[in-house]
Amino acid sequence: MTGKRTIEEAVVSAAKRVDSEPATDNDKAPRRPKRKVAVLVGYCGTGYHGMQLNPPHRTIEGDLFQAFVKAGAVSQDNSNDPKKSSFLRAARTDKGVHAAGNVVSLKMIVEDEDIVERINSHLPEQIRVWGYVRTNKSFECRKMCSSRIYEYILPTYALMSAKPSSALGQRLANVKQVEPQALKDEATKFWQGMEDAYAAEGISAEDLIRIEKEAAEEAAKTKVQQDGTARNLRLDEEATEETPERKRVKAIANNYRRAYRAIPERIEQFREALKEYEGVHNFHNYTVGKGFKEASSTRVMKSLTVSDPMVINGTEWVSIKIHGQSFMLHQIRKMIAMAVLVVRCGVDKSKISDLFKDVKVGIPKAPALGLLLEQPVYDGFNSRLSRLGRDSVTFDPYEKEIDAFKHKFIYDRIYTQEAKENEFHAFFAFIDTYRVSELLDYLTDTKSERVNAEPVDDEDELAAEDNEG
Repeated sequence: MTGKRTIEEAVVSAAKRVDSEPATDNDKAPRRPKRKVAVLVGYCGTGYHGMQLNPPHRTIEGDLFQAFVKAGAVSQDNSNDPKKSSFLRAARTDKGVHAAGNVVSLKMIVEDEDIVERINSHLPEQIRVWGYVRTNKSFECRKMCSSRIYEYILPTYALMSAKPSSALGQRLANVKQVEPQALKDEATKFWQGMEDAYAAEGISAEDLIRIEKEAAEEAAKTKVQQDGTARNLRLDEEATEETPERKRVKAIANNYRRAYRAIPERIEQFREALKEYEGVHNFHNYTVGKGFKEASSTRVMKSLTVSDPMVINGTEWVSIKIHGQSFMLHQIRKMIAMAVLVVRCGVDKSKISDLFKDVKVGIPKAPALGLLLEQPVYDGFNSRLSRLGRDSVTFDPYEKEIDAFKHKFIYDRIYTQEAKENEFHAFFAFIDTYRVSELLDYLTDTKSERVNAEPVDDEDELAAEDNEG
C-alpha cells in the first residue's frame, strides 16, 4: 500500500549494518535446525523510538534482531528479513516507554547452551533477554496473549487538591464536593504550609498574587494541541524564559511538594476511584478515534491496585498495577489522569463510570514518564502447555533479575527525570490554570451531555490497536 512500509523495508537499515560486517564461521556453516520459541525480554525505552522497527530511527526491535543475528540465533540467510524467522512482538510500546517484560516469538537456532548470554553480549545494558521457552509451531506471541499487566508510577503530591486560588480551585469553591472532611482538612493545611514556606523565604502574599497572575496570563496564551476527541492539554514546547524571582518561587514549591506525605484517606480515595474501571466497560472516552457504538471500544479490566506509598529520593510515590485483557492507544494514561482528577476535585467517583456511557468528553493523557509494561500473560496457552508437560511462558523464573533491572534502568530514571523536569506537577498545574476545558466543565457541572465531540483527523492514532503509550 502506498505510504506504508513493509517489515522487509523496515529492517533494511539494520540488515545492512549486519551484512557489512566481516564474514564469520556462521556464513560457511551448514543449515542449522530452528525451533519456534517465545523470547522473554525487558528494556528501558529511553533513547529509543518505541518497540517496533521504524528506520531510520533506533528501536528496540532493531537492536534485538541485530543481536540475534550476531549471536547466531538467526542465520545470515535470514538476516535481512525478520518475516523469514516469523519475528513478532506481544505488545508494542511507544517512544520512551519501558517494559520490564515483553515477549517476541520467532524461529530461532537454539543449539548453543549459552545462546542467551551470547545475545545479551551484543545488546546495550538497557535491553536484556531473560530467557526463552520452546513452543509449538503455531505459537504467535500477540494472538495467544490472554492479558497484559502495566504499571504506572505516580508521585502522591499529584493527588493533592487544586490550589484554591487557581482557576480550577475557584470553580470547585462553588461545587458540591463529596470528599471526606479529613481530605479537606489536609488540603487546607497543605496550602497554608506552602504559603508559610514562601513567607519564610521573604516572599510576600502580594508577590505571590502578582507572580500567579503573570503565570495565568501566560497559560491563557499557551497553545493547546487537540488530537481528535481527546482534546489533550499540552504545554507549548516553546517554554517562556523565567525570571530569577519566578525560579525562586518554583524551587520553594518543588521542595515543599516533594516533602508531602499523603494521608491514608487520600490513598484510599484513589484506590476507590480506580476500582470504577474494573469489569467490562465501553472505554471510548479513554482513547482516541473510537465511538460509543464501536464494538472494539469495549474492554475488560481484570484488576487495578495501588501500592502503599514509598519514599524515593525524598519524594513519595505509589505504584499502580493495571491488569487488562487488552488496551487501546493512550488508554491507561487517560484512565490515570481521570482518576487523579476525581480525587483532586473531590467529586464522586461515578464521574469515571459515567464516561462509559454515550457522551463524549476529552480526557488529557497523564505523563508517559510513569508508564511501563510489566508483562504479557499467557494463562490460556500455559494451561495447554501444562497438559503436555511443557514449560510455561512466564517471567516467574527471572523475578530477581527483572526486579534489579527495573530499579536500575527504569524506576531510577523515572525518579531522576521527575526530580529534574517536574513533569507531573507541570501537567496537573497546567490543567488547574486552564480556564476553558470540556473536562473541567464535566467535572464541575452535572450537564455533561452538552459536551460534543469533534471529528478525528489523526490516521496514525486511529491505526494503533493493543498499544498503550
